[in-house]
Amino acid sequence: MGNRPTKPGWITAKTADIHDLYERSVQCPEAEIDLVLQAWGELRGRAPLTLREDFCGTSAVAREWVQRGDQHVAVGVDLDGEVIGWARERADKELTVEQRSRVSFVEQDIVGVKTDPVDCVLAMNFSYYGIKDRNLLLTYFSSVLDGLVDDGLFLLDAYGGSDSFLEIDEERDLDGFTYVWDQHYVNPITGSVVNYIHFEFPNGSKINKAFTYDWRFWTLPEIRDVLIDAGFSKVVVYWEETGEDGEGNGVWAIDDRGEACNGWVAYIAAVK
Repeated sequence: MGNRPTKPGWITAKTADIHDLYERSVQCPEAEIDLVLQAWGELRGRAPLTLREDFCGTSAVAREWVQRGDQHVAVGVDLDGEVIGWARERADKELTVEQRSRVSFVEQDIVGVKTDPVDCVLAMNFSYYGIKDRNLLLTYFSSVLDGLVDDGLFLLDAYGGSDSFLEIDEERDLDGFTYVWDQHYVNPITGSVVNYIHFEFPNGSKINKAFTYDWRFWTLPEIRDVLIDAGFSKVVVYWEETGEDGEGNGVWAIDDRGEACNGWVAYIAAVK
């Protein structure tokens, strides 16, 4: 703990809710749903209604989905019972009774989970990187294929760039706290990585290792190959366009080249 006094309204390590901090620092559900709708318009020409959020965590995207349309239905799947409980409480607080009736949760391992067929399955925030074995990743992708309607889409995100192979920290100052992404361990031979999220607060207090990610760093070619092996008919990559300043401008387009930059995030759309 730091020794600086706490001012009214400050978040501290003692008062912080790490799941709330995660949503505020890592997720942008509005942008993710925008991308989902864009991909459906471009690849399928219709509007999806049912969505499954795998590795849903706090279910921010599922909540956003049911608020976007009166006929939208979402199911969140996660193995962590504690975070599923948090997600249920947040849904109860933020959604109307009618919206809440269109969100359900499944506490189960996503590998082999069985749900009613949906239009769209999401695996965001690189959570599937926690599947380190290629055969197990293939099993997961195959189960997703089985869980989609006939013209369904599977949407994932991925990250990369030269900085992804370095053991480095990245800090971002946010509203009332600092988010720290810690690429703590990288094994270039096995692809194993260990990343942490830390939070720091104005009074000097910290939450170290608020979240730990013991992953395999999957590259885009590997992910695409496994998706095709799982039976998806086509895999496309959405790459962020850049503005005049060379920075990402939030506009996503299908691309087969990308950019060899220090760091990037891309979206993958796998077509059933």
